[in-house]
Amino acid sequence: MLQTTSFATPVGELNLVAKEDIVLAAGFNSIKSLIDRISAEDIEKEIKHVSKIPVISDLINDYFAGDLNAINAIKVRQAGAKFSQEVWKVMRKIPAGKVLSYAQLAKRAGSADAIRAAGTACGNNLIAPIVPCHRIIKSSGAIGNYEYGVKVKEWLLSHEGAL
Repeated sequence: MLQTTSFATPVGELNLVAKEDIVLAAGFNSIKSLIDRISAEDIEKEIKHVSKIPVISDLINDYFAGDLNAINAIKVRQAGAKFSQEVWKVMRKIPAGKVLSYAQLAKRAGSADAIRAAGTACGNNLIAPIVPCHRIIKSSGAIGNYEYGVKVKEWLLSHEGAL
């Protein structure tokens, strides 16, 4: 069974899809759009909307209340190519309050020349802000784009002390 839940945050409603204690999707768009992007092997017939998912909901609330490292304890899983998986692992290691450029991200993921692929992996990340693609910026230092809008990205970076 998949469980879904929603959180009111200072930048809009954060929706989440989990299977037991593993987050499969999270973001500031509809639950339906998140479920539509989950890999076929993770889709379940039964989907239940709940007010709270044990442990995960508390960690999300703690993050927005100021414990910036709380989301690091959340288990995640998303389908993707080997390089995308490496990119997402690297993103999870970026401390709150820090940022990396796309070039730095590509290098840390194992292929300094794969800057565009790193950007694509960022764009395909289905578990924001837990897999913190908002911590990736342009090499020029510009904030860059964000699936949920630049204002949300700016708020998250400001909340974490990076701005």
